[in-house]
Amino acid sequence: MPRTAPVLADLPAEFPVFPLSGALLLPHGRLPLNIFEPRYLAMTEDALAQGRMLAMIQPDRAHPAGPNGSTTYRIGCLGRLTSFSETDDGRYLITLTGVIRFTVAEELEMRRGYRRVRGSFAGFEADLTPAEAVAGFDRELLLSALRAYFTRRAFDANWDAIRGMADATLVNTLAMVCPFDPVEKQALLESASLADRTATLLTLLTIDSHTDDALPHRRRAS
Repeated sequence: MPRTAPVLADLPAEFPVFPLSGALLLPHGRLPLNIFEPRYLAMTEDALAQGRMLAMIQPDRAHPAGPNGSTTYRIGCLGRLTSFSETDDGRYLITLTGVIRFTVAEELEMRRGYRRVRGSFAGFEADLTPAEAVAGFDRELLLSALRAYFTRRAFDANWDAIRGMADATLVNTLAMVCPFDPVEKQALLESASLADRTATLLTLLTIDSHTDDALPHRRRAS
């Protein structure tokens, strides 16, 4: 696949999927992964040899497992392997760069222990173009909610780097790295537009910052 912006004709109809709860890949986002299970080592090797494409998708715990393992959500994100290294103990350290979301059209026969699907990109074509600035984006409101969220969870942050991010990069990076639960991550992935994702992100940050139950390990005030 070329390094320039991809077009639909460049994309594979069938590709491996990595079902991983809580791991969110968004178009243009970068997701580092530590690969150590034999089936996913095989998946990575095959992806490197066949266009460097593989997809992330979350298991859907609301449904029973099927013959190939956990039932997955219908929507995931196809990525391209843009960084690869091998450790002395045989692990692969990779980075996936998100390309486009997809809907699972059909799950295929497993290969070398890993799962594969036929995907449909219909409705997600805009993912292939660079994200524009978010219309009506209140950056200070989002940063204020983020400060409260990080303070509540005792997270450190590089605020200079955060302030230097473009709007779309900021929203997508926060959606990927903040430790929301899998259902919330899926809602961010399935947001119809960047503006919708921004609104969802702001809602999640605000709810967490004002909900005593958000962190179970902390005693609720009486």
